[in-house]
Amino acid sequence: MLIVFSGLPGTGKTTIASELARRINAVYLRIDVIEQALRDANVLTSDVGASGYGVANALALSNLRLGHRVIADCVNPVKESREAWQAVAATAGVELLDIEVVCSDLREHQRRVESRTSDISGLVPPTWQSVLAHEYEAWNTPPLTVDTALMTADQAVNSVMMRIA
Repeated sequence: MLIVFSGLPGTGKTTIASELARRINAVYLRIDVIEQALRDANVLTSDVGASGYGVANALALSNLRLGHRVIADCVNPVKESREAWQAVAATAGVELLDIEVVCSDLREHQRRVESRTSDISGLVPPTWQSVLAHEYEAWNTPPLTVDTALMTADQAVNSVMMRIA
């Protein structure tokens, strides 16, 4: 199974996705880690762009083919990135579960963004303005939505675990 967590920065994706990965012993792929590693390697002539997603897609496919569950933690903002995850799942012959993490309380979302510190060396957390300006397309097929303004991270993980059981 491929489980893809999507949503804007500061919604709680990483907290939920990493805890779920720990509980079900899944391979955990965090786009922020991959993109920062690409920046740190200093091999790209411009910003990482879609490169991090390409690396994550390849790693996901290789792990799915080994029979592992894979969890991807990413903003996944556009149709192209979502279709790439669909293609990975189809190629591996596994189920895809798309989960969109939102925080419907705008003040709480802003507080989270403005108070966060990065746990990835060298990665500068986004500003609230950059989150508001972030490209994020509507979904063609509605994903499973988790609203972290209405439930705790633990409740969200339990909800997802019930869905995949």
